[in-house]
Formats: sequence, structure tokens, C-alpha cells
Amino acid sequence: MANNIERMIADTFMEMAQGLETGSFGKRPKVALTGMGSEHGEENSMKAAVEAAKDGIDVYYIGTLEAEGVTTIKVANDEEGHDRMEEMLKNGEVDAAVTMHFPFPIGVSTVGRCVTPATAKEMYIANTTGTSSTDRIEGMIKNAIYGIITAKACGTKNPTVGILNVDGARQTEKALKQLQEKGYDITFAESGRADGGCVMRGNDVLQASPDVMVTDSLTGNILVKMLSSFNTGGSFEATGYGYGPGIGEGYEQLVMIVSRASGAPVIANAIRYAGQLVRGKVFEVAKEEFAAVKKAGLKDILDALKASQKPAAAEDVKEPPKEIVTAQIAGIEVMDLEDAVKALWKINIYAESGMGCTGPIVRVSEANLAKAEEELKKAGYVS
Repeated sequence: MANNIERMIADTFMEMAQGLETGSFGKRPKVALTGMGSEHGEENSMKAAVEAAKDGIDVYYIGTLEAEGVTTIKVANDEEGHDRMEEMLKNGEVDAAVTMHFPFPIGVSTVGRCVTPATAKEMYIANTTGTSSTDRIEGMIKNAIYGIITAKACGTKNPTVGILNVDGARQTEKALKQLQEKGYDITFAESGRADGGCVMRGNDVLQASPDVMVTDSLTGNILVKMLSSFNTGGSFEATGYGYGPGIGEGYEQLVMIVSRASGAPVIANAIRYAGQLVRGKVFEVAKEEFAAVKKAGLKDILDALKASQKPAAAEDVKEPPKEIVTAQIAGIEVMDLEDAVKALWKINIYAESGMGCTGPIVRVSEANLAKAEEELKKAGYVS
């Protein structure tokens, strides 16, 4: 009993000392980093781990290298490293993980974070990898919510929201303003251009006019790459925080994405970004925001949007009995993903949509793989 009390007192004083040293009080976030697979070598990843560990974060490096201040989890290759990372997340051994690729389910996408060149101001890009929805406009609406969640968890109490002037921006603006009218607390940014408004131009990207820049994931991915490596010719991402955490309703696994081209400064920032989200209780923030948008009628707004886009004579296809799906079919356009799934349902093959390392995928059982590929080729979904 006495030993336990002494240990608790020692741990408390240690946390206080670390808080004074790093400026971050409370429990130290535990973040795993998969270090293998970088285009810049494993040493690049370890350098990032060492730097981030100085900021009050317990870093678990998954790879082959060792360094002072970092706990190494030895693995033989990248695939084994990802398996170990997922196991550590599942078992609660770590609070978050930073990795170079991860198959998020549809409905989950990542909120990037960059440092803009004109003002050196940070800006969240919603979103950068993954797919919030297979419907473009619905996806951008959800991206705005995901961006707000992330910014709030990182300490921005009232983040301003701008919508990049891409296809679907005006419909997204209309839906978000409907949410605002129905009680959802959202603050729109003003463009730096003379005509103002919350639809952002390229200048606003460089100046970080909003705290959260809403766009589709493919455009957001390009923005992060450009902003992080425009001074290095593109081969080395030197600034920013990477592609961010996977956010989605009911999704409570904190996985941060960086690129194989990310340099040590970006990977270290991604680990720090994860630490902020852990300390900021991102999943609690997410629950509050999803409850707020639900109360403001998000479902009704999305249903009305889908009804306006739905063909008059849309065919109702019944889902076959569920089965285990482990085989993947890639090469399908994200906007065609749900139609491809229904094309298989129509011939009584159970299928699910998903997002793999290289993009959208349809998942089927091993037994149905050959037949499913043949049907999707016949229907023109894959080449």
C-alpha cells in the first residue's frame, strides 16, 4: 500500500516537472509512428520521433532503429509495422498513431493542417485523404463539420469556415447556411478579395483567410502537397503538419496521415498534432458537434439534397445476405462507387464500398472475386 502511494506521488511530481518543461500539463499522450516506407529513409522518421518526444509526448517508434527518448517496437517490414500499429491502437497501448497510409472506411476522412506562405498563419484543410461521402456535395458538407471538430479540439474555440471555389462550393455554402439558420453555431470567413463572401479564391489559400478551408479530398490532398513542399521542388515536404486525423461520426481511432515524401519536420509536427488532439479530447468534441448538427437538421438537409439529385426512375436494388469480404477490387471512380456495389448486389453478389491505400475499392468475398471483377468490367466500372 505504502509503495503504491509513493509511486503515485512520484508519478504526479514527474508529470508536473514535464509540464513545466514542455508547457503541457496532464497525462502524456502516447503516439505510435510507423517509420518504414519513407522515401527519405528510416532515419528521417526517427529524427522526427526524437524531436516530437522532447515536447511531452511518449513516442513509440515502429521500425528497426533505436534512439534515446523514444521507445522502439521492432518489426521486420512495413506490413508488420502496420499490423503492430493497429494492434497497439486496438489494445489502448497508444492514444494515436502517425502513419503513411491507412484504409479509412467511407465516411471518414482526414483534416490536414498547413502553414500558409503569405502570412505564416496555420490553416486546416478539410479534407485531404479518405472519403466523407460518395456524394461530392454531401462529402464537402461533412468535411466542414470534420474541420470544425479538429480545429476546436486543437484549441480554436470559434473557427472561421471558408469554402474553396471548386465544383459544388455554392451548394455546400447553401447547406451550411441552412444549418446555421437552424441553430448550428458556425462562423463563416470572409474572402480577402474585394467581393468578399465565404467562397474562397486561390489568394485565400495563400493568406489563410479562414481557419478551416473546405474542399473535396482530392483537391485538399493537392493543396497540402503544394503548401508543404513548394520551396523544395515537391520531393521533400518541409512545412506543415501533414494530412491530419481521420474524422467521422462514431469513428474513435486516432490515426494521422503523413506522406512518403514528408520530411522529418512535418512528421514531428504530425506527432505534435496528434498530441494536441489527445489532450483536446477530440472524440468528445466530435460527439458534441455531431449532436449539434443533428439537432440543426443535417439529415433533413442531406436527404433533400439527395432527393434533388436522384433520377426519377431510380432502381431499388435489394442488398444480398452479408458475408465476410476480404478481396478488393480497385480502379473505380469514387463517384461511381455505390453504383458499382449495387451492380453486384443486382446479380446477388454481396459487396461493400471502402477506401484502400490507392483509392476507392469494392470489397467482396474471395469466392466471388473473379465473377465480381468480370461484372464490373462488363458494366464499365473498371478497365
